[in-house]
Amino acid sequence: MSTSTRTGAGTATKVAGFAVVLAVVFGGAWAAGAQVGPIGTTAEADNATHSSGHSSGDSAGADTHRSEQPEQAKQQEDDMSNTATTGSATLPGLAVAGDGYRLVLTDTTVEPGIQPVAFSIEGPNGQPVTEFHVEHEKQLHLIVVRRDHAGFQHLHPTLDETTGTWTADAELTAGNWRVFADFTATGGPALVLGADLLVPGEVEAPATAEETRSDVVDGYTVTVDGALAPGEHSALTLRVSKDGAPVTDLQPYLGAYGHLVALREGDLAYLHVHPGGEPGDGETQPGPEIAFGAEVPSTGRYHLYLDFQHDDVVRTAHLILDAGRVVSSDTEASSDSGHGDTDHTH
Repeated sequence: MSTSTRTGAGTATKVAGFAVVLAVVFGGAWAAGAQVGPIGTTAEADNATHSSGHSSGDSAGADTHRSEQPEQAKQQEDDMSNTATTGSATLPGLAVAGDGYRLVLTDTTVEPGIQPVAFSIEGPNGQPVTEFHVEHEKQLHLIVVRRDHAGFQHLHPTLDETTGTWTADAELTAGNWRVFADFTATGGPALVLGADLLVPGEVEAPATAEETRSDVVDGYTVTVDGALAPGEHSALTLRVSKDGAPVTDLQPYLGAYGHLVALREGDLAYLHVHPGGEPGDGETQPGPEIAFGAEVPSTGRYHLYLDFQHDDVVRTAHLILDAGRVVSSDTEASSDSGHGDTDHTH
């Protein structure tokens, strides 16, 4: 699965990694909030602002996905906000509000094509926030992705400090999209909030995703070594080559040689990944290997989006990893006969 080159800010697919740990519970279906066939612009739009989450104490619970009427959806969002502020975790990106802050889309339905996505971040006082900390060279990172993991784009919107409105152009196709805002308001906590965006039109069910450890984009091949082991720190190494030769002169982008974002399949819980070093630290090399660390304490399938820059162009590779223990028939036979079993992680 390759992502084509994007050089303009309007259609750029850019990915950044950020250093936090996600406590995750796998579950849900790709079509949470999505439909197969024609998607309309009326009743569906009214139902487009739902969110889902779990308590951090859950280890194998089912996801809750609900499409509500506007009043019900608003109450659900408030419940999510209250959950976040009382310390019972809502997973990053699943709630539209948390710790007194709320992601407010200007429009929850837009037409297909290159369209502006406008939004604001309301603070605890109910007013749009206009002051943010700079993280990875930007005040706010915006990610839009269709719920079937197609069309992933990492964008850097511009802020109108008079109105508190952020705006970025995104390339949108028909379907149900998730919009993530990753930010730290001045005086507030680091947050990832998510909201649904509806793009009307014909949608087909996606093909079943499989674990994918290699991707080719514009002649560059990106591979990943390592495994996501639930409950453990997982070291991942991504390698970049071009036409069979290792790329050893990657360029810094947003303060790193590579950025990695992962989304859990099903509910699109948002995983930040630790980059392993940075340019100029005396140890980190500009390729071909880029090191990351992640921790996922439960099983699941994760879509990884690696952003890297070479020859002044930012490109994005899409990889898929399974986190969890897979037992083969040989292993089961060995275990039944009294021999020690073997863990296989993907």
